[in-house]
Amino acid sequence: MEDLIILWSSTGLANFSAGQALMIGVGLLLLFLAISKGFEPLLLVPIGFGAILSNIPIAGINDPGGMLHMVYHVGVETGIFPLLIFMGVGALTDFGPLIAMPSTIFLGAAAQFGIFVTLIGALAMNYIPGFEFSLADAGAIGIIGGADGPTAIFLSSRLAPDLMGAIAVAAYSYMALVPMIQPPIMKALTSLEERQIKMVQLRTVSRREKIFFPLVVLSLCVLLLPTAAPLIGMLTFGNLLRECGVVERLSKTAQHELINIVTIFLGLAVGTKLSAEKFLNIETFGILVLGMVAFSIGTATGVLMGKFMNRLSGGKVNPLIGAAGVSAVPMAARVVNKVGLEADHHNFLLMHAMGPNVAGVIGSAVAAGILLAVIGG
Repeated sequence: MEDLIILWSSTGLANFSAGQALMIGVGLLLLFLAISKGFEPLLLVPIGFGAILSNIPIAGINDPGGMLHMVYHVGVETGIFPLLIFMGVGALTDFGPLIAMPSTIFLGAAAQFGIFVTLIGALAMNYIPGFEFSLADAGAIGIIGGADGPTAIFLSSRLAPDLMGAIAVAAYSYMALVPMIQPPIMKALTSLEERQIKMVQLRTVSRREKIFFPLVVLSLCVLLLPTAAPLIGMLTFGNLLRECGVVERLSKTAQHELINIVTIFLGLAVGTKLSAEKFLNIETFGILVLGMVAFSIGTATGVLMGKFMNRLSGGKVNPLIGAAGVSAVPMAARVVNKVGLEADHHNFLLMHAMGPNVAGVIGSAVAAGILLAVIGG
């Protein structure tokens, strides 16, 4: 009989808590959204599975010395994984549309407005019983508005490690929901005539310009905002690998093998922060709400800046491309193109939207650098 008691006490059934069962359900939900709905599967599959593994009782996978605990410590706490992801993003990204139309940098900048509004909103929530967000917490939460998962993880690892699970899930969830969240906001802020505006074809950008651009961006970062250098540096390095034309093997590795390997471990590591004791609290709910507000404001301010640029240009800029100023590249640009085609079947905006979309990647990194300088310093 004693042996049976010992055997029973070693089973998962005897040790499951309600919170662990609920978080395993959350992990399964993330897997469903990724596999069945196609919502950001490259991240949600490993995050969801990591959530399941980290909530298995007794297994110790997420305990000190466990595999997932070590992966998190080595890759996320140090900030290495998000930076390697940024290098891969740089290698995958063509900065040509931004170089061809430099004014779209203002659209990327405007879309970061939601970050700082949400920072204030997070601090204001402290007046509600149950919420205790510090200034560092608020800064980490606000970055969700940039719709840049690696940047959100990097900044939260520096400012609010305990909130990383909720912040990462919110950031990647809203990135995955771009096709659902952005179109209603875009349509509400623009008229049919504005959405039908056709933009002139972008000029051809030379190879020399593409090589010099990442070097110029990095130089400006070094001179003006060194705290953003880790993110900007890896982004521009990856892009230089792509554009210089003499390291094709390195460029392809950064675009494929390396970014895929890092994405697997990054997702599993983030999933460890979805354990029941760390995730199931009222602050998590507040983060999810604030993240939605941040992303919505970023989309809206990008469109409003697009309307302003449209007036300045005499009607030559389609305001829709401002919505691509968030950093969800290239999904936000594709959504802009889709909404433009709905208004006019001959209105192709994809390449024009890639300019502000790339600017949004740089803008979110700059915003993270500002928050690190002001709060982290």
